Amino acid sequence: MKNIFLSIFLAGFYTLKAQNYKAYQFYDQKGKEIKTDKLVRELAKYDVVFFGENHNNSINHWLQLKITEALYEKKNGQLILGAEMFERDNQAQLDQYLEGKIDAKTLKDSARLWNNFSTDYKPLVDFAKNKKLKFIATNIPRRYASQTAKEGIESLNALPEKDKVYMAELPIKVTLETPGYPEMKTMMGEHADGTKVMNFISAQAIKDATMAESILKNYESGKTFIHYNGNFHSKEFGGIYWYIRQKNSNLKMAVISVFESGNPELKVPEKEYIPTNFNLIIPADMTKTY
Repeated sequence: MKNIFLSIFLAGFYTLKAQNYKAYQFYDQKGKEIKTDKLVRELAKYDVVFFGENHNNSINHWLQLKITEALYEKKNGQLILGAEMFERDNQAQLDQYLEGKIDAKTLKDSARLWNNFSTDYKPLVDFAKNKKLKFIATNIPRRYASQTAKEGIESLNALPEKDKVYMAELPIKVTLETPGYPEMKTMMGEHADGTKVMNFISAQAIKDATMAESILKNYESGKTFIHYNGNFHSKEFGGIYWYIRQKNSNLKMAVISVFESGNPELKVPEKEYIPTNFNLIIPADMTKTY
């Protein structure tokens, strides 16, 4: 009997010891696992790549850096970087940092950086700096997005022309036909005031349209423009992707979407899973940075 219990204990121990904990897994649009080296080879074929993220996920940010480094090598340096986390009117400060004219503290003091800049985005900016790459501040200044949410998108028309250069050319189309936007309406509840709902969606739209315009203005033929943005801004081929498509249907674009999974093998989720070109599955209990 004692030997039987010992055998059961050892079997359980070795099963536990053999558990394989995955930190991430990439899948293609058809649900097939794809290794990072093949992913990079595929991404190099695109003009624009959107790398979606959960802002507070450490493995997500690490993969953005590693994939960018590998893509730089694959493209022989023909790369442009851009991000939601930097606003158009801070491009001058960002350029000064990239050129070595100001240090990190001065950049922090002079630009509206996100709280997690040093841990999550500075490595990407420093990579661009070391490789002498362009890094584009693509987003609309947050004060104008906030104004849109409160007063409606029409209120932007009254702004001076010097302010309008920091946003997509007006007017922009705001429609629930854009993937992801109906979800925003649902989030606000069926009893939410119609005007408030559309103002909220319009604030998202002016961000997406501005980032789309920034990418189009700074894209260079033969290079890959890799853009880092919150997953919602490109999920289901909506958001920024959708607005670029309205202006230029010829660019070859790819979206990397991110999903969380409680499955230890990080299989494709069975629910709420609408894949894009490439799909990053990460553990739901992955350490959050904030």
